[in-house]
Amino acid sequence: QVQLAESGGGSVQAGGSLRLSCAASGHISYRDCMGWFRQAPGKEREGVASIYSTGDRTTYADSVKGRFTISRDNAKNTVYLQIDSLKPEDTAMYYCAAVPWVNSCSLLMLRSANYWGQGTQVTVSS
Repeated sequence: QVQLAESGGGSVQAGGSLRLSCAASGHISYRDCMGWFRQAPGKEREGVASIYSTGDRTTYADSVKGRFTISRDNAKNTVYLQIDSLKPEDTAMYYCAAVPWVNSCSLLMLRSANYWGQGTQVTVSS
């Protein structure tokens, strides 16, 4: 059973940057979809970004385009989320998710992910 562990969250001021990491405890598959979700208090979980195993297929929620960048290092079984120009509305718990053995990748697919991490908190102050 693969486990996902997020790290890199913290408290920052608006305009700052953070780099979140999601480390898988082992190899998930040769064709997998991984991504990030976030959930703010009292709100539904929102898909943020996804990336296919090849690293060349990425998708982003409209609310984060231009500020968030997802990437991965398959040798380290790790996915990253670079967050720039942080806004107070980015405050949320950020979760990593993964779906193995797929030929495509999307935020919709990740909603039914097989694997989820425990989350890392991002708090942005104005």
